[in-house]
Order: sequence, then structure tokens, then C-alpha cells
Amino acid sequence: MNKILVASALLFAYNAGAQDVDKKILNWYNGAKYGMSTDKAYAKLLADKKPAEKVVVAVIDSGVDIEHEDLQGSIWVNKDEIPGNGIDDDNNGYIDDVNGWSFLGNPDGENINHEQLEVTRLYKKYHEKYAGKSDSDIPASDKAEFEKYKVYRDEVEGTVKQRTAQIKQYEGILEKYQSADAELVKHFGGAYSKKDLKKALKDPKVGESANLIYPLAKSGASVEDVKEQLQGAFDYFNGQLNYHYNVDLDARSVVGDDPSDFSDVNYGNNIVEGPDAFHGTHVAGIIAATRNNGIGNDGVADNVLIMSVRAIPDGDERDKDVALAIRYAVDNGAQIINGSFGKAFSPYQEEVIKAIRYAEEKGVLICHAAGNSSKDIGKESNFPSPKYPSMNEEFKNWIEVGASTRYKKAKLSKEGGLKQQGLAATFSNYDEEMVDVFAPGLEIYATTPNNEYAAIQGTSMASPMVAGLAALLKSYFPELTMFEIRDIIFESVQKIDLTTPLPGTSDNEVPFKTLSSTGGIVNTYNAVELAIEKTAK
Repeated sequence: MNKILVASALLFAYNAGAQDVDKKILNWYNGAKYGMSTDKAYAKLLADKKPAEKVVVAVIDSGVDIEHEDLQGSIWVNKDEIPGNGIDDDNNGYIDDVNGWSFLGNPDGENINHEQLEVTRLYKKYHEKYAGKSDSDIPASDKAEFEKYKVYRDEVEGTVKQRTAQIKQYEGILEKYQSADAELVKHFGGAYSKKDLKKALKDPKVGESANLIYPLAKSGASVEDVKEQLQGAFDYFNGQLNYHYNVDLDARSVVGDDPSDFSDVNYGNNIVEGPDAFHGTHVAGIIAATRNNGIGNDGVADNVLIMSVRAIPDGDERDKDVALAIRYAVDNGAQIINGSFGKAFSPYQEEVIKAIRYAEEKGVLICHAAGNSSKDIGKESNFPSPKYPSMNEEFKNWIEVGASTRYKKAKLSKEGGLKQQGLAATFSNYDEEMVDVFAPGLEIYATTPNNEYAAIQGTSMASPMVAGLAALLKSYFPELTMFEIRDIIFESVQKIDLTTPLPGTSDNEVPFKTLSSTGGIVNTYNAVELAIEKTAK
């Protein structure tokens, strides 16, 4: 999914208890300055105001740990379904969908975890037809299709070649460190210290090994730390080779449907957590983690129910699953949908457009992550999109979200790289028309499965900030429509008159306001204040 989900080369994560996490990171997005001023809104504007009925937010994602300690009381329950009786009590086509639905499994309880990227599926689809052919072999009627095939081929075959070489390179690095360590252990007769290494730097026998290991020891690290870091790279590269760019992978056989047949809608299971709910649980916690309970993080909204709709694997989501997930959420009472996913190709995009239009007709708001590729999505597509080429009119229920940080100014290292990011997260996608707003998306500490918490980054984290704000507004101002709430969010952004490195660069400073249509960061305090003003009228 374009690596909006889970850890990639652009994402980082660390686990910690609330008592261990850096206080500057813990809930910073709820604070003032470049956060959303959410705490201030609750304290100053909402202290004497009671919320209405809980707002249902559908999290279309990898799955949600509905038993997490910090999400208790905030999980949607389908009251028309009798749990565990094996009957579709509410006649919606999905048996025992008590807390949501998974479009990535089967009735036997088997579930998809890893999937191909869409580019791999497209490459495989056209490879048999065009393999080994050149431009001169292609009839005029197939020229356009052949040009697309070449793009798919170059990415898939090029990436496989590159990742294979990188694994070999990293294996060589690891072997070098381990050999040096073994030589030093033998030389010193056991464990050695930083002082030992310094003395051995000019030793003709072990000087080379000492010179390799000494910088590690000086910085407080070890060969085991190197091994651990390289293992992360191995996992990432092997994941791409074994799953994302593996043309022979047939993960969909688990589900048993035809992913090109959009009339076949009754598939999946009710296992809404799935085999890896890390990302979806983190997203859910940003929206709905219990506020002020002394554990973990504080969600943006305090009166919300999370509906888990599992449709996003490790890899690229299927257009069919996305379309049906949106329709499921709408039909089962979701007022807001969060979509922290995306991909570069969308072969059935017209069906996705229809589903988004359906949500629009029903007054359901969709918040969507702009993506983590440091690219201008007005020039390079990221699907689903706020505006497709085939559309004459933009969606009225869509909010496209880029990621901001807690830092005013970027700081460069001696080598010229980014030592500290600027206000726009360096990984965030952007565009002055296609991206609507920015929201906190760096160093976001929130819930993860098994009652744990982690700080990670991505536009995946920024989108639920906005979904949480929308839920807060709907809860305290139920008379507002989702279209009105969308307008309030746009009108109330914190305007930023600063420059920031263009995402993906370190020295190309641009005005922050040029990276989105509103030119600002969502702000809860401003939004609530504006909602009070509008509802008073």
C-alpha cells in the first residue's frame, strides 16, 4: 500500500510504556504551538458542554485490537447482530459482524496478511502478452497498453534486482562486523572495553578490526546493535522480494472470491483484528484512546465508537475491498471513515469512485492520508485520490491530509542532511490543490496491540487526527452536517507563515502554505470556536 502502512524505510517505531516515553513526544499533537490545541479546546471551550450520542468512525485498515485497554468503551457494537450464532441477524450479508468486518479472510478463519503491490499484479497480468517484445512488434491498437506494461516491468524487475543486491551488500557488512568482533574477542581473551579498543587501534594484528568497532563503542553501541539494525533492513528487503514484488504469490486464494467481480460482495469474516493489527490499532488510538486516564496516549475525540473494517494488507489493497469497505461502513452507520492507505495504481478506480460518491450521498465524511513518498500528488498519483482524471466534480466529503511535525525549523547536519525535520514532514506527499490540510504525523505515540504503545510516523497518523477532530465536532455539535464540519476544519486551520524544506529535500526551502490548499495545520481549538459561532447563529 505504498508503505503508508507499517514500517518501511520511511517509517520508524519504538515501543515504550507511558512512563518511559519522552514527555516532549507524549501527546504533543494535543498541545499548542504546532500541535492541534486539542487539550486547550476541551479545557477552555468544552468544559461545560455535554456531548451528544457517540459518533461512529470506521477505520478501514489492517485491523484493530478491540480488546486494547485504552480503547475500552470506544468500540462499535452492531446491536442488531447476535454474537456467535452463525446467523446474519441483521440481513446485511455479513454473518456475526459484531464489531465490523474483514474483507481479507474466509469463513474458516483464515486471513491474508501479506500481499503483492498493485504494480506486481499488473506486471503479471500483461507479462505473458508482452514479454520479450519491442516497440516494433506491437500493433498500433496495443501501443498505449504496451507503454504501461513497460512501466510495470521496469519497476518490478528493477526493484527485485536492486533488493537482491542490497541484501548481499548488507550481508557483507554484517559479516565484516561479526568477523572483527570475533577476532577481538579472541585477541583479548573475552569481552573487551572501549579502552581496550583504543589501545589496539595501532596494533598490527587487530588494528583493522579495532578501527571498525571502536566508533561503535565510542557512541555506546555494539555489534549486536548493528545486527539488530541490519535485521530491520533484511526484513524490509525480504518482505518486498517474498511478497510485494513476488509475481508468483497468490494470497487472494485464501479469500476465494474474484477480485475483479464487484457483484460478488459476500465474502470475508468477522475477525476484525486480523494477523497484524499494529497499524490499525495505532490509527484507532489517535482517534479514540481514552482521554486523561493516566495510561498511554489521549485520543483526539472523547465520545466516539471505532468500527474496524479490515481491508488493508501488508502490500497493496484491492480496489474491490476498498470500495466494499466504504459501502459497508456507510450502510452500518459510520459517520466518518478514516483511510490511512494508498497505492500508485488503481485498475478499478471507477468502482472506488462510485463507493466514495455513495458515501457522499449519505453525508459520510472520508479522511485520507496523502501518502509517504515525498511527492507532489498533483503530478504523481496516489490512490484513492481526491480528484480522479475521469471526474468532472471533486468530492464534497473528502479531506486529504499531509503530515506536519512539532519543529519550527529544519536543522542540517555537517554532511548537509536533515538533522531535524522542518514543519512539513520530510516523507509527506503534498500539493497546493490535491492536499487539503496538514496535521501532526511525526513522533506520534499511540496504542498498539496487546495493551502496548508505540511512537511512529506517517501521513497514516495525520489522517486520524483529522478524523478525530471531525468526530469531536459532530459529537458536540450534532446539528452540523459532515459537509459543514469539513468546511469548519478548512476555515479554522492554523495558518503558518514559515518556510520548510520541500518534502524529500534538505535545502530546498518553500513556504509551508504552498503545500496544501488551506496552507495550514488543523486546529481543534479554532475549529470548536468556529463551530460555536456557527451554531449560535
